[in-house]
Amino acid sequence: MLKTTASLKPSEVKKDWVLIDADGVVLGRLAVIIANRLRGKHKPQFTPHVDCGDNVIVINAEKVKVTGNKAEQSVFYYHTGYPGGIKGRSIRQRLDSKHPERVLEKAVERMITRGPLQRKQMKHLYVYGGAEHPHDGQQPKPLDVAALNPKNKRG
Repeated sequence: MLKTTASLKPSEVKKDWVLIDADGVVLGRLAVIIANRLRGKHKPQFTPHVDCGDNVIVINAEKVKVTGNKAEQSVFYYHTGYPGGIKGRSIRQRLDSKHPERVLEKAVERMITRGPLQRKQMKHLYVYGGAEHPHDGQQPKPLDVAALNPKNKRG
């Protein structure tokens, strides 16, 4: 008996649309589930060098929760490009800002292997701060992340 490992070709990939509600879900746990969906690791025909993941839509990203004191103590640093131009903002400041969805986008981006494939996979992530999204035509299937594990949902 000859056993072979199936290697998926880009033309054979079937992408689904998944809708996730982030209201009250813990940030890190949600990011892991989204990253695995984007990579396609939940599929039996997963191939590491092919973009075989799903399209993921996340709504209510501004209502995501962080545990412990991370909201105030965890700081994202960035540099303006000028000497002495290092700046930092806490997760709470970023969630209360104009673009709260960027906190979740960055968390997912840092969980996916870097390179050209990561940039391609990140284009299939659509994060919205509120409950509205323009992807009703794709008929996304809802994925209840809070029901997967009791630890996924807080307050």
